[in-house]
Amino acid sequence: MARVWQHPFLNVFRHFKVDEWKRSTKEGDVATVMDKTLKCTVYRIRGSVCASNYIQLPKTSTQSLGLTGRFLYLLFRPLSTKHFVIHLDLSTEDKQVIRVSLSNLFKEFKSTATWLQFPFICEAETSRKDLTGVAPLGARWTCLQLDLHDILLVYLNRCYSHLKSVRLCANLLVRSLYTSDLCFDPAVTVGEARRAKLPVTPMPREMSFPVPKGESWHDHYIHIWFPSGSSAASEPVQRSCSPPDAVFPKHVPQLLPPRLVAFTKSRQDSPSSVVPLLGPTASLGLLPEDGLSCECSEVSVVGGPNGNSQEPLACMKATDKHAAGNGLQMSVCKLAVVPTAPENVTKHKSFLPDPVLRLKGVIGLGGHSTKWALWTKDGAAVVYPCHAVIVVLRIDTREQRFFLGHTDKVSALALDGSSSLLASAQARAPNVLRLWDFQTRGCLSLFRSPVHTVCSLSFSDSGALLCCVGKDHHGKTMVVAWGTDQVGRGGEAIILAKVNTDVDIQAFEIAFFNETRMASCGRGSVRLWRLRGGALRSCPVDLGEHHALEFTDLAFGKARDDRTLYVCSRSGHILEMDHQRMVVRHTRRLLSTHTPSSPLPQKQTFSSGPGVAISSLSVSQAECAVGSEDGYLRLWPLDFSSVLLEAEHEGPISSVRLSPDGLRVLSTTSSGHLGFLDIPTREYSVLMRSHMAPVLALATEYNQGQLATVSQDHTVRVWDLATLQQLYDFVSPEEAPCAVTFHPTQPVLFCGFSRGALRSFSLEAAVALVEHRCHRGTITGLVASPDGSLLFSACSQGTLAQYRCAATCCRVLRVAANVVCRDARPSANALAVSGDSRLLAFAGPFKYTVTIMDAASLDDLLRVDISAPDLASDHVDSAVAVCFSPATPSHLLVSTSSNKIVVLDATSGRVVRVVRELCGVHPVVCPSLALSRDAHFLLTAADRAIKVWDYLTLSNPSCQVYIGHSEPVQAVAFTPDQQHLLSVGDAIFLWDILASAERSPPGSARGSPGAPPPCEAGQNATQLEDAVSGAKGLPRQQVPVPSQATPPQLSICAGPLEGGDGTFSVSDEERPSEESCGTTGLCQASGPPMLVQKKACRAGDRAQGATGGPWGLSMLPHPCGQPSKQGVQGTRRARTQAAARPDSYVHFTARYKASLMAKNVSFPAAGGEWLHLKAVVGYNGNGRANVIWRPDTGFFAYTHGCLVVVEDLHSGAQQHWLSHSEEISTLALSHDAQVLASASGCGGAASGCQIRIWDVPGGRCQQLLSHHCTAVQALAFSLDDRLLVTLGDYGDRTLALWNMDTYELISSTRLPEPVHGVAFSPWDASELACVGQGTLTLWRLQLCGDDISFQVHREPIPEAVEAGELTSLCYGAAPLLYCGSNAGQVCVWDTSASRCFLAWEADDGEIGVLLCSGSRLVSGSNTRRLRLWAVGAVPELRRKGSGARSSSVFMEHELTLDGAIVSAVFHDSMDMGVVGTTAGTLWYVSWAEGTSTRLISGHRSKVHEVVFSPSESHCATCGDDGSVRVWSLATMELVIQFQVLNQSCLCLAWSPPSCGRPEQQRLAAGYSDGTLRVFSISQISMELKMHLHLTALTAIAFSADGQTILSGDKDGLVAVSRPCTGMTFRVLREHWGTPISTIQSTSKEYGDFGVKGTDLWLAASRDQRVSIWASDWLRDHCELVDWLTFPAPSLMKAPDCSPPSLAAFCPWDRALLACSGLGPHPEVVFYSLCQKQVVEKIPLPFFAVSLSLSSRACLMAVGFAERVLRLVDCVSGAAQDFPGHDDGVQLCRFAPSASLLFTVAHNQILVWEVTDY
Repeated sequence: MARVWQHPFLNVFRHFKVDEWKRSTKEGDVATVMDKTLKCTVYRIRGSVCASNYIQLPKTSTQSLGLTGRFLYLLFRPLSTKHFVIHLDLSTEDKQVIRVSLSNLFKEFKSTATWLQFPFICEAETSRKDLTGVAPLGARWTCLQLDLHDILLVYLNRCYSHLKSVRLCANLLVRSLYTSDLCFDPAVTVGEARRAKLPVTPMPREMSFPVPKGESWHDHYIHIWFPSGSSAASEPVQRSCSPPDAVFPKHVPQLLPPRLVAFTKSRQDSPSSVVPLLGPTASLGLLPEDGLSCECSEVSVVGGPNGNSQEPLACMKATDKHAAGNGLQMSVCKLAVVPTAPENVTKHKSFLPDPVLRLKGVIGLGGHSTKWALWTKDGAAVVYPCHAVIVVLRIDTREQRFFLGHTDKVSALALDGSSSLLASAQARAPNVLRLWDFQTRGCLSLFRSPVHTVCSLSFSDSGALLCCVGKDHHGKTMVVAWGTDQVGRGGEAIILAKVNTDVDIQAFEIAFFNETRMASCGRGSVRLWRLRGGALRSCPVDLGEHHALEFTDLAFGKARDDRTLYVCSRSGHILEMDHQRMVVRHTRRLLSTHTPSSPLPQKQTFSSGPGVAISSLSVSQAECAVGSEDGYLRLWPLDFSSVLLEAEHEGPISSVRLSPDGLRVLSTTSSGHLGFLDIPTREYSVLMRSHMAPVLALATEYNQGQLATVSQDHTVRVWDLATLQQLYDFVSPEEAPCAVTFHPTQPVLFCGFSRGALRSFSLEAAVALVEHRCHRGTITGLVASPDGSLLFSACSQGTLAQYRCAATCCRVLRVAANVVCRDARPSANALAVSGDSRLLAFAGPFKYTVTIMDAASLDDLLRVDISAPDLASDHVDSAVAVCFSPATPSHLLVSTSSNKIVVLDATSGRVVRVVRELCGVHPVVCPSLALSRDAHFLLTAADRAIKVWDYLTLSNPSCQVYIGHSEPVQAVAFTPDQQHLLSVGDAIFLWDILASAERSPPGSARGSPGAPPPCEAGQNATQLEDAVSGAKGLPRQQVPVPSQATPPQLSICAGPLEGGDGTFSVSDEERPSEESCGTTGLCQASGPPMLVQKKACRAGDRAQGATGGPWGLSMLPHPCGQPSKQGVQGTRRARTQAAARPDSYVHFTARYKASLMAKNVSFPAAGGEWLHLKAVVGYNGNGRANVIWRPDTGFFAYTHGCLVVVEDLHSGAQQHWLSHSEEISTLALSHDAQVLASASGCGGAASGCQIRIWDVPGGRCQQLLSHHCTAVQALAFSLDDRLLVTLGDYGDRTLALWNMDTYELISSTRLPEPVHGVAFSPWDASELACVGQGTLTLWRLQLCGDDISFQVHREPIPEAVEAGELTSLCYGAAPLLYCGSNAGQVCVWDTSASRCFLAWEADDGEIGVLLCSGSRLVSGSNTRRLRLWAVGAVPELRRKGSGARSSSVFMEHELTLDGAIVSAVFHDSMDMGVVGTTAGTLWYVSWAEGTSTRLISGHRSKVHEVVFSPSESHCATCGDDGSVRVWSLATMELVIQFQVLNQSCLCLAWSPPSCGRPEQQRLAAGYSDGTLRVFSISQISMELKMHLHLTALTAIAFSADGQTILSGDKDGLVAVSRPCTGMTFRVLREHWGTPISTIQSTSKEYGDFGVKGTDLWLAASRDQRVSIWASDWLRDHCELVDWLTFPAPSLMKAPDCSPPSLAAFCPWDRALLACSGLGPHPEVVFYSLCQKQVVEKIPLPFFAVSLSLSSRACLMAVGFAERVLRLVDCVSGAAQDFPGHDDGVQLCRFAPSASLLFTVAHNQILVWEVTDY
């Protein structure tokens, strides 16, 4: 109801005083003129461009008229032979703004969620072909009556609120505009209504047109009422609109559609006409003839909040007295020309439910760009565009929600800080921005942007400011700032400022700490912006030498006091800027190295080499995520010292986004991948894969619920319809796939290609089976018969081929030429086979005919000519698509080029009983159609929309239209279960059918041919695993395989046994057979399909299981007896779909390694080695419980890398047990100290986790055990040492029990959740305990011969403890068990009563280590604190039960170490012990003295260099942690450490002996910030700091006399400096552009090689160039001696993939150079400076990454990325290889005396002793 002041009507022009132009605006040629017909002043709006000449009310778009009247009356007259446009902005009750436009410019109806465009058509009797266009001559004044309420309700299913604005554009005359809640009749005056007592509301005198006396109103004017079927129409008006006669007028305007015209006599028997206004597509293709009765169905386009529009039929009225003479009689026609009885007219006007479809899922990413993917505030969902749809995807459930409304591809997204407001922009015109309520998904505001092409959006954290960046109409960059604070309160977005700029902008971001501050970056510029005083101003940052870089992305530092702005570039640079001082603080460059022998690149570093193009970065408070075009996502600390994590993608990365909590990194790629990396678990999950080009065809598979699609991106992809995840991906680079179909009964996929090939693929083996080339042209059609016996294909050359595909191999039966229509486009409905597999139909041999053949013999049965011309046009009809009815196989549906669908009888060729011609179904040709199995729904493609028709309604079919696609729909189909339908085009849309679908056959599940029988007790282990997984909704762990063994008899109970004690028991009564049960299955991973051989289960892998209580414990055999190759990932990319890592630091996570262990490498026999491993420097702080110490025997062991180091604590001598190939995770020592167990994780070169059993006295490996697939978390021996329990990590979740007498696997239990620790009871060999998520589990083992049974108690943590997870455990005095929690509490359990009776707060963080002996307890946590507790009173407190208090437990001592506590072992008295931390340090702890002494230490991060003092008494190392450490060579103990924070030390040099006395020795170190520091060894201080370089130093060396320092950087510059003065006096640029990898200096005789000087030095760069120089620095003389260039093979695509360039002077002949690098073959080349040629080549098995030459003998040490060290005798050519490294050997250095050799693998330093051979 309108407001009182608007009742009964409101003159809008008068109320807003249009003549004063204060509350309205005019543009262009707008004037007031006197109209002779109306005899009053009217407004004339004219001009050649409609949009430039208009009247607008109100004055600005931010204001609102607020008119609530239901009807809008516009009194206007179109100017003859001109176009006009009318725009109305309507506001809905949910505050959505809908634009309604009417114009004779429009040729067809168009609808989106926010825009309705109605064609206004004025017909003239002279032409019937083109009904759209300019107004005819003599156009009359018109009263346009619009029911605004019904327009929104009918077309968009929205509720009308008020009229917001009106814009009247040229060319027309306007008298005025009125609103009212009353429906007026303009042809009836007030006096006539009173006299005749007509039940109508006459037009008020103010609104009426003057009518000459004695004449009819309809003789002079036209009344258009739209929609005429509105609910507000009064009954008298409806009754008066139905006269019996109809005539054609001379010219009658109508709004829709162009071809349907129907007329009636007006009331009062005056000549009149009724012009029907139909739905958007309701139009006739034929003109009515005499006596023809026509009916038109009601067409509805369903919509609602999701953005779909609704298009029901409506009528409007017009009159013309000249129409009476034609004499033709018609009734109002509704869309379909149907010769049927009149009583059928009112049947089936619509079908329910309305809507009948709901969008369920979308497979796709991007469209305009793949760079936009955002996290929500809670990190639970991601938001990304898929063409014109915005998708919100929850990462836990994979549920999708949608924002619908855009009419084109979304080009940019932005989300405010609270995730309450979402902004989006679309790529092409109309250039609109939308603001959405993120929670309700409703559009709050829709407005045009002055930016023509929006490329970036950025919201302020509060959501009050939105910045938009793009190009204007002139191609200049424009930045616009919108104020959006009032949008959520019903207001509009207003422009605060806008500015044009000449600089390029690739990224733009508003600062989260100050919304008036912004930053942008682009080609050659980084600018800081400020919004102040209604203006946007910017200032460039001085980039210096980086001014020419192309910057791609930026991010503000997240700390509140952080002033850092991070900017990345396409050249690999990352600039750290102070955005307050506007200066560049640090510059780094991302580089990479690749080894040709390995298909995977090495770990990326900020080192030397060409840069990697960085496309995106994101910053949290602790890390920086970087995405680059080489496909790698890398996670760095904010000091960029080393890579924390690295994940490889299948294409260049488009964007990265760190989640708000900083624990996940979202990434998108240009190849259409969306996923995230979970930082704590180091697991990568793929959320979405996508085609990168339009999808051409689809096919569905019945048995497995799979979908196959082909695309212009040359891929064939198979998807799982249940999860929307990609299963397989077949790529065809040479020719594009264009047709696809499944075999109905076999797992085979058929695909046709653009060059005529037809290939079949096995989905089980993931291989191509057969290829046929019967066709010369593009495959246009492909279909298989429903019984699976035949396959048919057609091509663009007119050839039809028939194949026999019943057998495994598909073979050609017949090939017929010139049968199918030539030059046809590929279509999913080009061929059709009837449901009984008897008939084949297609369009051909001409496009005007449809041929029906016998499917078996290919004999022609029938040809139907459908070329009957359309009387309304000159077009001759042709067939486009064909489809058989599933319910009636003899009915064939044909889609024609005239937008009709005709149903034919396939046996007679005649139309069926009811001819079904859906005239005007679509404005364009329908390329695809599908009919549901029960023939209820007909699905058709409609340009960028799909339509669903009620096919059962014979006389009056109705449809609903659904939008969402931004490109034409190529194919539509129903899913096999008939519960969903699919549409493909720009993306893949899956729709829910809300109507009741066809029932499934009896005995089968919906959507499947038959449901599997329920799981019984007699199932084998694999079936049981499937049953358990299915019960939990989890995917199967492996492909089901038949069992040849007798299944075990399992006793499964869901609760305590009757009469029992609360436990449940499982016994293994029967063993599996020894027979092999191997089979081959398809690994359906997220990557390419691969075959996995399932090995035979061993006899020891018995199937044991139980299900009891809430835990649902299942004890099953391992998926394979041997380590699973399926679980071993030999690639660099992060694993997907793996178990989530628990939030607990106690779990072992192996350091990520880029290298793979070399295969088939032979090592020297014992006794004949040239090298002997003398010492290992450091301790692996990444392990867990990897320290062993027995004070009674003095046995001390720990791990470093893949080595077990046994050290004598008195002498420091080491033994090294080498057998593991991967990093060792944990150790365990038997109680008698005779057996040591060590476990290592799995790696690319390992088949699984290795568990090695060592004989301690002999130091040899006795047995290798292998069962776990990912990593071993813990090991424990039983009290009698007869049993060993091994616990798998969170990814393996297996508890295995081993017999230590026979080394056989006794039992393997699959745990339903991760377990953090396990321990055997020290007083009972049959009892063990496990701790995990919220529970303590106690196991009691009962051995009876070879059989074993368990009694398991699972006790939850009491609520009073308030601990989420138990993370550590240890036994105390019987029967006490101490457990530590992630909340820092220690719980004490009485194992005899299975209850927790005491708990106290022991720490602030997670407790990872607990040790108890006697009355003392030691706890260690991730807070670096080690505490000693007195627990002597706890046994007494046990007797008090739940009333015990922790006041009797007190802390005796506390120590803080240098890292989280991961390992600890103490004396029985608990007075002293050894503790390991994550910092890589072993500490000796004495509680008596309260001290901690460093025993073992090493670098925590990568080591870059090792150098030696001239006297060989000390050595020095440097690493990524910024430390320079000096070690004593005699004891390998740390002597001095120099530390520089937030920088990496990349190179190091020790001053030569000629420098002076030993006390004057110095160390020169080069850092990543370009600085060079000189340290004094004697004074233990820094003497000098020089900032010589702008980029990182990569190589450094002293001259022969020690008075000069040569330094090289990553840009290829070599600087020559004097440390005594700190001056740089020469810079060499010969290697400019490529990082320097090596600088070496030596001495020579004056005049050697024909040059002056006594110094000879070389510089090698990564581009395989080596320069040799002679110099005399005291005389400032430097001369080039030689220049070597080693060409790289052309097969190397990227220079950063190459191995480093290595060069060194030979100590035995300084005229020789040893060089190695990238070349045609891996080798070391010896070059003679005297002869100027290569004199010797030594071949290598792999490309070298490190090189060192011995001065004592002609020995050469070479390190490889394959974890092998090779020692070569350069005289004889003999060589020996040595293992021991768990990563690539990146560094080799001989000591000056050549008696020692140092090798480095990441942070592992190995010291080798060179033997006399």
